[in-house]
Amino acid sequence: MLELKECLLQSLPPIARITGGYATLTDKDGVRIKTVDSQGREVESLKGKVYNLAKEAGALGSVGVGPSQITEGAEAWSLPVGDYVLAASNFERLKGELELEESLKQALPFIARVAGGEAVLFNEEGRRVASVGVDGQTNVNYIGKVSVAAQQAIASQRPVIGESISGLGAVAVRIPITKKFGFGFNNEQGVQRQQKLMEEVKKFQYARYNFSDIIGSSEAIDKIKSRAAFVAKGISSIIISGETGTGKELFAQSIHNASDRRSKPFIAINCGALPESLIESCFFGYEEGAFTGAKKKGSPGAFEQANGGTIFLDEISEMDFNLQSKLLRVLQEREVTRIGGSKPLRIDVRVIASTNRDLIEMINNGSFRNDLYYRLNVVELKVPPLRERAEDIPALVKALINEFNNLMGKFVTGVSDQAIRQLCRYSWPGNVRELKNCIEYIMNIVSINESTIGIGHLPQYIQNTELQDDQQFVGTLADAVAAVERKSITWALTQSGGAKKEAAKALGISTTTLWRKMVELGIETSVNVTCL
Repeated sequence: MLELKECLLQSLPPIARITGGYATLTDKDGVRIKTVDSQGREVESLKGKVYNLAKEAGALGSVGVGPSQITEGAEAWSLPVGDYVLAASNFERLKGELELEESLKQALPFIARVAGGEAVLFNEEGRRVASVGVDGQTNVNYIGKVSVAAQQAIASQRPVIGESISGLGAVAVRIPITKKFGFGFNNEQGVQRQQKLMEEVKKFQYARYNFSDIIGSSEAIDKIKSRAAFVAKGISSIIISGETGTGKELFAQSIHNASDRRSKPFIAINCGALPESLIESCFFGYEEGAFTGAKKKGSPGAFEQANGGTIFLDEISEMDFNLQSKLLRVLQEREVTRIGGSKPLRIDVRVIASTNRDLIEMINNGSFRNDLYYRLNVVELKVPPLRERAEDIPALVKALINEFNNLMGKFVTGVSDQAIRQLCRYSWPGNVRELKNCIEYIMNIVSINESTIGIGHLPQYIQNTELQDDQQFVGTLADAVAAVERKSITWALTQSGGAKKEAAKALGISTTTLWRKMVELGIETSVNVTCL
């Protein structure tokens, strides 16, 4: 018996190590003779204590299986051997799993933040036992939900990727850790950000503006409005060029609303706001399963959505060079194929593109396709910058004041002559958009009791614009406009060396109008002209 006891005692360390818990030897009454942990160290505190499972196995003379006496949830077995009972439990392994589960639970907020979506723990049933959003807060409503994919991950003990059950279009990964639990995460926030970006670049689903909304009566703006209204009735592609903030979008929408397509969709895409990875799917759409995160049943692209109507490609100069060839094919073939699809769809879309860059220069340096340029540039409209139509500034200021009066509850009714002269004198590199921002700033600092905008209300950088002798000038609004026209014409004549045709072209007016203005303003018609 002594030899058997020693043999059983020597077997305790390997049994404990392999089982992942305690291994113990008891007598037939279940009294512990020796207990060791998975590291082979004796647990002195358990010596002499009764192990009920071993006592039961010794009494029955058969193998016993049951719960551990030390840790709830742990499993144990006992085996009678002669006058002794050999027993072991997996409580240390279970303890390690519980610690790992707790560690993962604490890590969920960080996983959620990095993954950009929900992070969860699930049990062997695929049921969420913990759920945290990207904000680090517990998603109470999601706890208890069952995921079939999580069940599959536990059953197969392999990671499973598929659709998330909490975010439309989001992709989730479920990773089994043990046979009892696993964790998962999705990219819900990233998908929402992409969807928001898609909606942002699709700025208008309908055209809100007409030519009557384009404020100004200068010859430069009247000329471009007249030409745009004339070509609106056609079907050809149009390029609208002009500096940033000149109102190219207003012209695009006005052309659509003046065309026979006005009852059909108007879809605007900002080519410069979309990353290369998104713009192709935004343009052409995609089929179900075309890529990770693709929506069920796929999604139509902008060209499909604009079918029968107009698509406005804002800032087309920012389009990726490789995508330009695909766009050219769409324009040539009048058909589009979704990403992941094989069946081309016939489309009837009028294309209006805009740019604030010199496309010819881009063609020369190899960053824009010349064949695409000539396909788009059937009709070109050049929107003049605000500095070339300074006589429109008073009307624009009045309209903007009315707009912000309504928005802000102010009661501004006018602008002082000195302030309007200063506004007309400023060069407005940001054009009408900058002017609108300027008026919004002014309307924010005007008190509720003030009805007139004065020079002191203007932004400092505009107040500091050189006034020369005008600081002492007191006159009507017409006098202020005339002063600006006189300066602009004199500058153009100086730059052209007195050549009237070149000066008129630079000013965006006809030579006849230039001569008339020079006579009205008392400008010498000789070549030698000095700046005001």
